Amino acid sequence: MIKEVIVVEGRDDEQAVGRAVEASTIATHGFGIAKKTWELIEKAYQERGIIVFTDPDFAGEQIRKRITEKFPEAKQAYLTQEEAWKAGDIGIENAKPEDIRDALSKARATATEKKNTFSNSDLFELGLAGGEQSAQLRNQIGRKLGIGYGNTKLFLRRLNEYGITREELEDAWTSCTQMQRSEE
Repeated sequence: MIKEVIVVEGRDDEQAVGRAVEASTIATHGFGIAKKTWELIEKAYQERGIIVFTDPDFAGEQIRKRITEKFPEAKQAYLTQEEAWKAGDIGIENAKPEDIRDALSKARATATEKKNTFSNSDLFELGLAGGEQSAQLRNQIGRKLGIGYGNTKLFLRRLNEYGITREELEDAWTSCTQMQRSEE
């Protein structure tokens, strides 16, 4: 049983999470979150903590941003677009139970003490920015670290916000680049 309450977008997402793990969920029912739903999220946040687990698309990121502004210490869980894609539709409800379990097991809270451990030059040095394969590599490393995919600016912000250490990033980078080399 997951201690925190998982906040998702819709009823189908709640069902998908329920097939993957034993947990309580709250659905926002889209961007226009009702006052009663905000109250439920706040109660869960205060009593058990929450994990924000929205779709890996623009609308999901906007909902995640609104929730995180109100509840800054909420944990965040991410799926890749590939994991959430099915028949032209993107959403948590399309993910395999094992992908949902993996994403939730890597949920991270924003670091209480914000550090600027990483800079743009670190991303360029590791090939996470400015290269042909940079987006693909950010996607793989984001999945491994549990911080999701992001363009260079968002990825850098998440590395610093979630308190990723140099060792964690280097281990993920090594693992992902070795995997890429073995596929070539």
